[in-house]
Formats: sequence, structure tokens, C-alpha cells
Amino acid sequence: MTSDLNPRAGAILTVDLGTVVANWTQLRDRVAPADCAAVVKADAYGLGVARVVPALAAAGCRTFVVAQFEEALAVRRALEPVAPEAQVFSLGGLPAGCEGEFIANRILPVLNHLGEIAAWRAFAQSRGEVLPAVIHIDTGMNRLGLGPDELDALAGHPEWLEGIEVRYWMTHLACADEFDSPMTGEQRDRFRAALARLPKAKASFANSSGIFHGKDHHFDLARPGCALYGVNPTPHLPNPMLGTVRLDAKLLQVRNCTVPMTVGYGAAHKVTGPARIATIGVGYADGYMRSLGGKGHVFVDGVAAPIVGRISMDLITIDVTGLPESVVHAGRLVELIGPNRPVDTVAAEGGTIGYEILTSLGRRYHRVYVGGE
Repeated sequence: MTSDLNPRAGAILTVDLGTVVANWTQLRDRVAPADCAAVVKADAYGLGVARVVPALAAAGCRTFVVAQFEEALAVRRALEPVAPEAQVFSLGGLPAGCEGEFIANRILPVLNHLGEIAAWRAFAQSRGEVLPAVIHIDTGMNRLGLGPDELDALAGHPEWLEGIEVRYWMTHLACADEFDSPMTGEQRDRFRAALARLPKAKASFANSSGIFHGKDHHFDLARPGCALYGVNPTPHLPNPMLGTVRLDAKLLQVRNCTVPMTVGYGAAHKVTGPARIATIGVGYADGYMRSLGGKGHVFVDGVAAPIVGRISMDLITIDVTGLPESVVHAGRLVELIGPNRPVDTVAAEGGTIGYEILTSLGRRYHRVYVGGE
């Protein structure tokens, strides 16, 4: 992965589309003969829908999943030049009065409750057509989806689906990344029991981690998200996925501290002896989380340098004491995320998860896309 040395850029986010595609291809092969979708919500987990979606479509992906209708529109626009036939799911349901927009933009609503099913059925009947949709069955998350009472009602009234082509029945996993938890197996069994009571259609079950629970969890369509972007879907094992982003930032200034003094807001870090403190032009406004202050590290010329003091909106301070002046100077690029600093490592030091690190990546970075040809 390379970085652009644009002299105006204070920080460079390099996105390797080739590794995103390689990750999807690995998962596609793992779930075959089931199909493999790509979850590209939150602007492709921060990497950029406009670039990620065409790369995945060119590799053969034909199902894309987002959370909100506006995201679905962005995906549809990205698909038009390369795979206009691809299907797009919008997980957030069917906003009242928006049925026509789903049809006009060829977006599949994910119907989450009986009211949405009734609205989609009425819209289909008003057009004299059978319209496709995905229907969400809750098997243990207790967020979106048909709960047990609604499932019982629908199973008892299959005529409520007249005018609806159920493209997929789907559910969402609660604990798939906890491989010692029995809940994934319990959700699988509940899902199977629900499918047995409903009109026959394809089914979608596994997320990124669910894929690694084995073939009996794959059903007809897997929906990986975080694994596409390099987050480890198997936290109990080495990461089987490739890193997809690198974040490099320039040192703005290096300061020699020869007497006891403090660094940054709140005087949170105290220098008690001779030290060298370097400042980087990235902060929490760029998605580099404040919680990493005093905990995280960056890499300078392959050597770890601790973050000291608080991370502010625009700046990070690091201790470079002991590193030679030849490699620590204004303009030097340092690695914040990359081969030495995988996204899961950064997340662990910040007390969060890789999803949050990726989806928080700021808009002030100079972005470079490689590997997309």
C-alpha cells in the first residue's frame, strides 16, 4: 500500500480497493454455493461507497446492503455504470409514503413489522403488480424484525403476503463474534423453525462472523460487512482478512523538552526529564478518538512511539525520545493505522471496536485509492 506525498496533505488515508475485493472473494468462496452480498452501509464503513461499490461489482458482487434509503440511492448511483442489475437492500424499513421511491430506484425494502408488510402489499395491489421485498424475522436481537407474536400472526395469515415477492427471509445475529456463546446456534434454530412455518423463499442469516461458524449457518445469502474492510471476524483467532486502509500523518513540529513541563490540554502529561515531543496534525475531528490519548501508539520509521497527553480536535502529541533526529523531523510521515497498527489494535487501545474506528474516519484526510483497476 502506498501513500501520496502531496505537500499540501497533512494526513493521507490510503484505501486499497484490491484488498477489499480480495476479502470479498475469500468470503464468497467460503460460503459457496450460497451467494455473498456486501454490506456497504455508513459509506462502505468509511472507505467510500463511490469507489468500493464499483470495485466489488466488477469482481462479481450482485447484492449490496445498506441501513438507510439515502445510502441505497448512493449505492444505486455507483452501480449504474458497472452492474445496474445488482440488487440493493435497505435495512431500515419502509418509511411511510415512500413506496414509490423504492420502486423508482429499484431498491428492495427490508420489511420489519406487519405494518410495513401491509403498506407494501397495499402499494403492490394499487399497481396491480407483485413487488419484491426482504422480510426481517427477529430471532433474538429484539431491535428490528418480526417479533414472536407478529411471526405467529403472519404464519397464520399467509394471504397477507399476496402481492409481495419475498426475495429473502432474513435475520440478524447478536453474538456471532463470540464463538463460545450458544446464542448463534439458538438463533439459527429459531430461524429454521420460523422458515418452516412461512411460504418458501430464500434465506439470509450469516454476517461476517457468522460465516465462520460453518456451512449450516450460510443458508442462501451471506451478508459480510466488517470483514470486507479488514476487521477480524474471528477475534479468538488470527485475523483471516487483509487490512484495507493505511493512515499516515505528517509531523508538524518536534520540541526538545529540557526541563520539567506539561504537554497539551489539562496538563495531562508531565515531562520530568529530557524528552522530545512531536506533534501530528490529526485529532478527534478526523476520527482519531480522544480515548487513545495516553494509551495509543503510532509508528515512526517502524518504531512504536507512544501518544502522550490528550488528543485534541486537530492535534496529537507523541514521545519520540530516543529516536534519531534523522527520522524525526517536520514533514516526516508516521503510521497511525497500517501494517504495524491494524485497525483492531487501534480500536483495542481506544476501548472500542474496529467498526467505530473505520466509520469515524474523517473527511479532512487526503484520500488515495489504489488497487481498483
